[in-house]
Amino acid sequence: MTQSKKFRNHKWMYGWLGLGALLLSGCVTIPPAIQGTTATPLQDLNLIRSAPKLFIGQEARFGGTVVNVKNEPNRTRLEIASVPLDSGARPILGEPSQGRVIAYVDGFLEPVDFRGHLVTVVGPIVGVEAGKIGMTPYNFVVIKATGYKRWHIAQQVIIPPTFGPWGYRPADMWGPGWPGWYNPGPAEIQTIVTD
Repeated sequence: MTQSKKFRNHKWMYGWLGLGALLLSGCVTIPPAIQGTTATPLQDLNLIRSAPKLFIGQEARFGGTVVNVKNEPNRTRLEIASVPLDSGARPILGEPSQGRVIAYVDGFLEPVDFRGHLVTVVGPIVGVEAGKIGMTPYNFVVIKATGYKRWHIAQQVIIPPTFGPWGYRPADMWGPGWPGWYNPGPAEIQTIVTD
């Protein structure tokens, strides 16, 4: 093989690798508002609750359902029932709560727009605040939110496939075998978290 053919082959290989890397880099991204300043903000609330004073000053990212909103002079206090986050920093639906977090956000936030909604916050851990959940005493991990993102819940309908990836019908599908025939099975309704 000549030198120019080797160079051309390597050129194609690097081109495909570059294209693949470019495509994969756009798969899941964290919105800029909640990226934070560190590469991997803390997200394990159970670990932080075990010794919160060790983590003061470190950046953390939590998300979940806003349980309570209280406006104070120059800031808003969000009480969040925290759940695990996915790779895009979205709260994972259906996961049990890991505990509660208090996030202080600078400025005024309309309580109606946040109470009962999903949110992700990022910022440094500033301490622990004693409070109550109902009548039970509880120590809340407190962060000063430098960024937040309110999420929306949407539903999408997943229609069963008409044919498999190689042109064959699924085994449970009946009816004529011409293209365009659809599986009469039930459609799946999926609830997802979106921007």
